[in-house]
Amino acid sequence: MTTWPHTLDRAGITSPVLRDAYSAQRGLVARYARAEYTAVRLLLPAPLVPHVITATAFMHHSDTLIDQGPLHQRLSAQADWSARTRAALADSPDHVDPLLAALRHTTLAYPQIGPRISSYLKGGELEASWTSFATEDDFQTYVDAYALPAFMIIASLVTPPHKTDAFEAGCRTFILASQRLDFLEDLAEDLQSGRSGIPDQTLTDHGLTREGLLKRPDPVRMQSLIRHHAALIRRDLAAAAHLEGLVQIPHRPFLRALVQLQSARLAAAESHGPKLLESAPKAPLGRASLILLRAIASRSIHRRIRSTARRQP
Repeated sequence: MTTWPHTLDRAGITSPVLRDAYSAQRGLVARYARAEYTAVRLLLPAPLVPHVITATAFMHHSDTLIDQGPLHQRLSAQADWSARTRAALADSPDHVDPLLAALRHTTLAYPQIGPRISSYLKGGELEASWTSFATEDDFQTYVDAYALPAFMIIASLVTPPHKTDAFEAGCRTFILASQRLDFLEDLAEDLQSGRSGIPDQTLTDHGLTREGLLKRPDPVRMQSLIRHHAALIRRDLAAAAHLEGLVQIPHRPFLRALVQLQSARLAAAESHGPKLLESAPKAPLGRASLILLRAIASRSIHRRIRSTARRQP
């Protein structure tokens, strides 16, 4: 793994203030998404790493701001953060949040990320105010308005130049699976805050209700719901596996590992079963480590093959 100071050098980040700003985002992401952070550090080209980490930190910070407290507080926080973000990206203020300073530098290095941030901020009000989805169509609308724009902030950094439509369609399939998985893992926490990311119609189809989930429902019905939800996630993850074939070769190990890490999370959620009503499953650190080790080995093999091919007369 390239050292962090050298990674910043490779990315052309030389200002001490900016180096500190990017390093702060590195610490944030390493704490809350260890497996994904490790995948970024090990599998993406060094010049891209600080920018992917900062984009991830921005999304996490934004989500945290607008996901706590009563509705009026969430909406106020969302409006304030959106205004501060837009101002930081439009101007170069003397005093700016380190996260926004790093994000501004990233948008200057990769201008394609700017419109993605704008789309994401527009969907922030929906994220701040949702409590449930009546139907599957409502969930899909949420994904298009908020979850997909959020993911595309990162994905825009590896979007292939000539397959943009196919790549974005694949990203939508991936984020459908990932968002369903988030809602499944967070079921206990969401229910305690008066929310549920599983559509009401889906609950009804399995003889359940949001209110009933708080009262320890029939485990058989709950297990049926989990199997149904997991089947949808697994289907979309299988379809999203083709993403790695669309991107440039240096980015493929990361995309492959990203999809596989979601599969490991899904297995952990399924094993947790009806206990999802009480707590989130533990992170599958063992399986995640194996996925990353295989990805590193695969990347090393491909590098040797390319190096040998270049030396051939």
